[in-house]
Order: sequence, then C-alpha cells, then structure tokens
Amino acid sequence: MRIGFDAKRAFNNYSGLGNYSRYIISNICRFYPENECLLYTPSIADEELFPQLDQTIIKKPRTSFGKYWSSYWRSFRLVHWLGEDKVDIYHGLSNELPYGIHRTRIRSLITIHDLIFLQLPGLYQRFDRYVYKKKVQYGARVATRIIAVSEQTKSDIIRFLNVEESRISVIYQGCHRQFYHRVSREAIEYTRKQFALPREYLLYVGTIEERKNLLKIVEAMDHGGVDFPLVVVGRKTAYYNQVKSYIEKRRMKNIHFLEQVQVTDLPAIYQGSRGFIYPSSYEGFGIPILEALNSGVPVITSSSGCLAETAGKGGLLIDPMNRDQMIAAIQQVLEDSALRDRLIREGGVHALKFREEQTIPALYRVYLECLNDE
Repeated sequence: MRIGFDAKRAFNNYSGLGNYSRYIISNICRFYPENECLLYTPSIADEELFPQLDQTIIKKPRTSFGKYWSSYWRSFRLVHWLGEDKVDIYHGLSNELPYGIHRTRIRSLITIHDLIFLQLPGLYQRFDRYVYKKKVQYGARVATRIIAVSEQTKSDIIRFLNVEESRISVIYQGCHRQFYHRVSREAIEYTRKQFALPREYLLYVGTIEERKNLLKIVEAMDHGGVDFPLVVVGRKTAYYNQVKSYIEKRRMKNIHFLEQVQVTDLPAIYQGSRGFIYPSSYEGFGIPILEALNSGVPVITSSSGCLAETAGKGGLLIDPMNRDQMIAAIQQVLEDSALRDRLIREGGVHALKFREEQTIPALYRVYLECLNDE
C-alpha cells in the first residue's frame, strides 16, 4: 500500500502537531514496514528533526516562493502530486485535506485535533478563524473517515461540523517513547544544574497562552501563600507579558522560565518535579499530561473537556476558574504523600491505554476499512 502523509508539521514543528505527525508516521513505518510512506511537505526546517526512515520517500517542491506559495502548494497543488504518485490512501494529520481530493479515487483520512477556534473564537483573529473553518469543513465533508484524538473532540466535530457519528473514529494520541523510561538520578541532577533548577519544583509544560491559564496558577500560588518553585517550559506568546507583569508587580522570586529546552531534556525535567500542573480551559487532547503520567508524576488538571479523559485516575481534577480549588490541589500534591503515590500508581496504569501497541493497530484498521469503502 502507498500511504501519503501531510508531513509539513513533522518537518517544521518542534512540538504539538509536529510531535503527533512524527509519532504517526514513524510508528506506521515501524509496525507495518511492508507499506511505502510518501511524506509531502513544502519545506524542511531542520533535517535532524525527523530523519528519513527506510520506508519513507520525501516529496517536496523544488522551489519555494515563501509561506504563501507553500500554503498554495499544500492546499491546491498537492492533489495532483498524489495522483501522479498513485497514492492509495492519504492521511491529513492536522485538520485539513488538499482541495480536490474528493474528485480522485484516493481514499482519505483527516485527523481533527480540536475545534478551539470555534469553541473559543475570541482567542483568534477573524481571518484566521475563517481560514481554519473553511479547511476543516472541507476536510470533514470529503474525507473517507475522520480521526478524532479524544471523545471530547469527537463530540465537538458532531456539534460544530454536523458530521455523522459513524464516520468518526477516536484514536488517542501517544507520546514519545523516551517518556516510558526512568532516567537516572545522575541525569536528573545534570539537567537540574544545566538549567539552574531548584531542588524541588512544580512543573508546567505548554505554550504560554491565555487558555492554558498560567497566570491563574501564579495568582493561586501567590494568594494561597504557596512558597514553592514553579518551573515553566513552553513557547512564549503575547500573553507571557501579562504573566511576567504580575510576577514583577508581586515580586515573586520562585517562578522559573526555562529557555532553549530540547525534547531530550524533558524526561529528566518531568521526573525531577514534585508534580505537574496543566489547568487549561480547552484542549483537543493534552499531550503534556500523558508525558507526565508516563514520567511517574502526579497531575493537576481541569475537570472539563478532554483533560479529565486524558488524565484519568492519575489526575487531581479542578475548575481552573476556581482559585480555592487550585490552591487546595497544589497543597495536596505537595504535602500528601499517600495521595501522590496513588495518583502516580493509577496514572501509570491509565497511561498504558495510549501506548502505540494499542493506538497504531487501531489506526491501521481504519486505513484498511477506508480502502474497502465503496
């Protein structure tokens, strides 16, 4: 079988959709090496980000005229390449399919991660919302099958895009295998010194943006008198300035923002923490939670949406808008060793359902079903 993948994110995004794309492509190749995988990307930002595998063929235009040409090629020219390459099935890994694919005989899947731009439209510019909506509407309408990364996302697809439930399969995301293994105390100590980390700390990993509520964590620790270090790892957006302003105004000294963290540094950073906190208002899945569960770290997260689904019994669930709940949860994780042990134990068991031994065969079955659909 010749499987085409939208590989732009795999070669250009260091986290999020990039991690998902690399996870799917590499594991399909690992579990089903008899297939040929064609990776379509308008550009490659870093050759080392996703080294070529034996079963993969990288397909990219010979020339590029900037981001607008890249977007045009990916949306409107790609379908011609798929036909010329005699692709049997094409998987759009990030909320879109190339226009015109419905006029071909190529079977197609679209992974829809979230519909945040419809759920929380105020967080997006009007033009961006328009483009995202048009792309996901087309993909959901013409795809042979739709992959949702959580039951919450499946519900949102049905609600916002009016898609029949029978066309949607929930296939959970997984995380990188590096989080499955315990690192040595020496490695944790080396990483602690490398980033000048405190001996003990609470950890947040994720983009620093409004819906993930980092400011509410800082406010809760301030008002609750929680004098304990918080380490923050994530890409900064304009929202960071609000967080920084509050920290400076309140003269808080225990908030540490890490710079230039590599993916390979994360297992030691997770495993060196006292607990992980991720009180986002909305996510499609919440991959940092899964990384924390696999790292043997207790999790504090939101009770709403998919995050309770991802954390399972390994998470202490709160309303992120309720400061008292957040303060209490932080204090419990820091002080209650019996609770910590239970969250770690049950979280480790829960994380097994997201391993690639479960998710990749389930996805491949959907591929085969697509080929058999009339």
